[in-house]
Amino acid sequence: MTTQYMAPATADTAIAYLMKNYANYNLWANTTLVRWLKSKPAADLEQGVASSFPSIRLTLLHIWQTERYWLTIIKKQDQLPYSEFTGSLQDVFDTLLKTSGELATFISSMTDETVQERTFIESPWFSCDFRNFEYIMQVANHSTYHRGQVITMGRNLGYTDAPMTDYNLYNIDGKEF
Repeated sequence: MTTQYMAPATADTAIAYLMKNYANYNLWANTTLVRWLKSKPAADLEQGVASSFPSIRLTLLHIWQTERYWLTIIKKQDQLPYSEFTGSLQDVFDTLLKTSGELATFISSMTDETVQERTFIESPWFSCDFRNFEYIMQVANHSTYHRGQVITMGRNLGYTDAPMTDYNLYNIDGKEF
């Protein structure tokens, strides 16, 4: 799967531009991480490593599930039913990147008004009524947090060649036109 950069519209307000750029950054960073992980033995990515999730594979699944959750919130869709993921490691990579791409594409299509519109959430864990840009930042920050864990888990497995996935690097070198 390739990264598809969606250029934010130049007429956007600063907050809309930033959210669209952040969604594209998230896709780029996930693609960069997956490209690196594909160069590692699959058994290592399934191996238990101390972290908030017991393996790199399970951490990637968590990133995907959370991105999928926030995408349905931002799109104002019904939550998809939870089901145990039984796919291969390649399926984990593909599913994560597909969802990150859908997130970037949808956010890139949002207007200034929809980026700033409020969305009420009532869930078993919390309820809130924030603006969509706050949810977009939540999903981007959440994924960034767990990408950092994946890098640390890789380091604990002996990998010292992790890629840089910083937002600034994306803005300097990562954008594809």
